[in-house]
Amino acid sequence: MLDMTYQEGYAEPEVASVPAQPVDENKLLQQHQILVKRVVNQLRAHANTHCSIEDMQQIGLIGLLEAGRRYGNIDDPHFPAFAVCRIRGAILDELRRLDWRSRKTRQQAHELNDVTRDLTRALGRPPTDAEIIKALGTDEKDYHARLNASLAGEMQSLDQLLENGADGQFDSHYDATVHEQNRMSLEAALSQLSKRDQLLLTLFYQHDLNLHEIALVLDLTPPRICQLHKQALKQLNHFLSE
Repeated sequence: MLDMTYQEGYAEPEVASVPAQPVDENKLLQQHQILVKRVVNQLRAHANTHCSIEDMQQIGLIGLLEAGRRYGNIDDPHFPAFAVCRIRGAILDELRRLDWRSRKTRQQAHELNDVTRDLTRALGRPPTDAEIIKALGTDEKDYHARLNASLAGEMQSLDQLLENGADGQFDSHYDATVHEQNRMSLEAALSQLSKRDQLLLTLFYQHDLNLHEIALVLDLTPPRICQLHKQALKQLNHFLSE
């Protein structure tokens, strides 16, 4: 079972309306900077020339500081869940603002998906990396860039799915009943996925493995992992909306 209840912060804790004292930002960074690294690792596939990993880290740190100022009590055990939502939201907002997937990048990602699909039909099996590279008439570096763009283009990721579930609670009081219902709904939805899909999501979201590392673990090609990732999230979204 993919346990993301606390780490992913999909249920928003209650926000302290008036902090009792100013937040100690040095203490905040020392205690919770690891949250920024975790979120950046999960979103690293979205990095490009317009927004590098280093840029994401800086944006994430700003999001962490804003979360601390808003929440007030950074020693509260619920604060990390709140901060993760804020950090992720800050990075995603900046990526959208920069229009991080150019038209050319989107076209290249679509071309990769089309070629992969056509080869799968023609061969009767998932194509190898070499076969896809040859069909595209490109090199390995460009192929990997297209893979990342294809994955990044799937905006209905689990991160956004959980974030959207928490958006409605940003400015309202924390409801323990709603929190528990959300947790149970997510667990129920995940349990309906195949064991392979559960493992894939665990490796991607909890262990921060990239497409190629997951492909080695599951003995599949990176394009197939990308395809399974999208299918799993689509199923999860369907189960959660039932």
